[in-house]
Amino acid sequence: MTGRQVLFNARPFDSAAGTIGPLSAIVIDGDRITDVLPGSPRVDDAQAIDAGGRVVLPGLVDAHVHVTATTHDLTNLGLQPPSLITAETSVVMREMLHRGFTTVRDAAGADYGLQEAQARGIFEGPRLFIAGAPISQTGGHADQRPKGVRQRNWFCSCAGLGLVGAICDGVGEVRRAVREQVRTGANQIKIMAGGGVSSPTDPLEGTQFSLEELRAAVEEAEAANLYAMAHAYSPRAITRAVQAGVRSIEHGNLLDVATARVMKEHGAYLVPTLVTYTALATEGERLGWTAEMLAKLAKVRAAGLESVRIARAEGVPVVFGTDLLGHMHAQQNAEFGIRLQAMGPVAVLQSATIVAAQLLRAEGRIGQLLPGAWADLLVVDGDPTASLDMLASPATGIRLLMQGGRVVRSSLPAG
Repeated sequence: MTGRQVLFNARPFDSAAGTIGPLSAIVIDGDRITDVLPGSPRVDDAQAIDAGGRVVLPGLVDAHVHVTATTHDLTNLGLQPPSLITAETSVVMREMLHRGFTTVRDAAGADYGLQEAQARGIFEGPRLFIAGAPISQTGGHADQRPKGVRQRNWFCSCAGLGLVGAICDGVGEVRRAVREQVRTGANQIKIMAGGGVSSPTDPLEGTQFSLEELRAAVEEAEAANLYAMAHAYSPRAITRAVQAGVRSIEHGNLLDVATARVMKEHGAYLVPTLVTYTALATEGERLGWTAEMLAKLAKVRAAGLESVRIARAEGVPVVFGTDLLGHMHAQQNAEFGIRLQAMGPVAVLQSATIVAAQLLRAEGRIGQLLPGAWADLLVVDGDPTASLDMLASPATGIRLLMQGGRVVRSSLPAG
């Protein structure tokens, strides 16, 4: 554990108010912020770091990643040895952290072992909130079996890494599948509530699971003091999932006004993942995607920004997510620039800080520069309330990156 530190000459970003504060000193003891003091007070027995009058942001949160998606070929990924997936995942995690993401919500694939490796400092990477295996019906979005495969247990990854779904049909099987994710350490439950772009057999606008099955999944999550997140694109799939009690809708590209109002009524969050469609539009054909998959991709990509505008207009909280695969993880920070077409820079920042923290039920721990929060912070050049260029180019725009009180990297002038 690190000792006492003070980051002085700093201008902290208040993510709740969406404003930059006056020059202050951020006091850190071990892995937590202990105080944010106005001016430049003397702090005895603390290592001093001069922010040089720069803005300080809370560590960023990406609420929809797949750290084990080390390739775009999800079917082949499920057949790889867990040892290889783990080794490749360690690289994905390290690079995410160095892009400024100190916490991520893994939307299926990562397990307790990866979470523990990061927590112990064995792997360098963002703090993980894990979902385990996604809950999918037969033929649903997480049923990655090719059409010619008939046996149910086709994948052999005993550690459950990759994005292999927990295939279940009927209320009893759904309850058991959710309970298994709870048993193995899930922080949230991922439900496939509608069709997807990359899955081989399901229509994009179809619904998945009966209402009884959806409610059973949510009930089991809530029984363990967890919540459910749902993959859904179409208004019908979104409405069914929200009415069943899910807390967040992932993607939601085909959202309409009436459905956004249902989300608002039920207090649901929207987690768009716009950059993944941009990345796949460029590379999908080269990566061997079928004409049917590319057609689904084009449809959701065209509607993505409008879904964000609709959600914001109707008061639905919008959270930062990316959902990238394989080598496309490198485009993670491009999500900031895409969102600026539908949101202002302050709203985008809040979606990756305090609003994400609220979704994860981690207020006061992440997403804010407050006493008691994890000492996750970024010292950046420029004014992020006017432009997010520094986050679009994190290698140069982030001048100091700290996670849990540990300086991950710094290019600040030596004091």
